[in-house]
Amino acid sequence: MKIGIGYDVHRTELGRKLFLGGVEIQSQFGLAGHSDADVLIHAVIDAILGALGKGDIGEFFPDTDAKYKGISSVILLKEIVGLLKKENKKILNLDCNIILESPKLMQIKPLIKESLASILQIDSSLVNVKAKTNEKLGYLGASEAIEAQAVVLVG
Repeated sequence: MKIGIGYDVHRTELGRKLFLGGVEIQSQFGLAGHSDADVLIHAVIDAILGALGKGDIGEFFPDTDAKYKGISSVILLKEIVGLLKKENKKILNLDCNIILESPKLMQIKPLIKESLASILQIDSSLVNVKAKTNEKLGYLGASEAIEAQAVVLVG
């Protein structure tokens, strides 16, 4: 078994859609980025790549490559699921943190959990999603960005 850790942060941007874990969230802002900027999926990708010893998301999907401009992060994660299968590995557990002041995710966390489980082709009981605020401190507290962390166990 191997453990991988993933982290990502994207600044908020008015006029963009907000995606977290493959779910479109109603919000005044979205996240800035080369792709759809799904910060949670990006952290999950990095966690899986870490567990596999395969580097990071930027090595697989560089933001300098025009073919990834505006791409859904779900597509990127599905490619990483293919890599897991090729390596004959599977996810045994995924634990995630989303750190943001708004929007509130209490009612949306179950949707994010189900979305990630579906994309990863695993039972939803193997996925945990937590949402935390930064208690109005720093750039996260000012809603200037959203961060995500993920830890995965692969066997």
